[in-house]
Amino acid sequence: DVQLQASGGGSVQAGGSLRLSCAASGFTFRDSAIGWFRQVPGKEREGVSCIDLSDETTYYAGSVKGRFTISSDNARKMVYLQMDSLKPEDTGVYSCAADGWCTTVGPNLLFGFNSQGRGTQVTVSS
Repeated sequence: DVQLQASGGGSVQAGGSLRLSCAASGFTFRDSAIGWFRQVPGKEREGVSCIDLSDETTYYAGSVKGRFTISSDNARKMVYLQMDSLKPEDTGVYSCAADGWCTTVGPNLLFGFNSQGRGTQVTVSS
């Protein structure tokens, strides 16, 4: 079974940084894409970033491009999301997902994943 566990969330002030981690298991790591998305109550789920592990191509939503960096450690089956220059609008529950695809169309990150892990709360105060 595919298992994904996000961690590293917390509360920071605007301008601060957090590093999220996603531990993955149960699938061939290098054959997949892994993405991060966030959910805010009352709003649609928003794709934030994604990495194609077969060639390490990265994708970002326009709202986070230049501030967030996604990376992977294939040996440890971990994917990280370094979030810098955080803004209050970055607040949400961040989850990682795998076994699927992602791409960008304009400023939007589109994705379709079959597996999603439990999220971690990120709160950015002004």
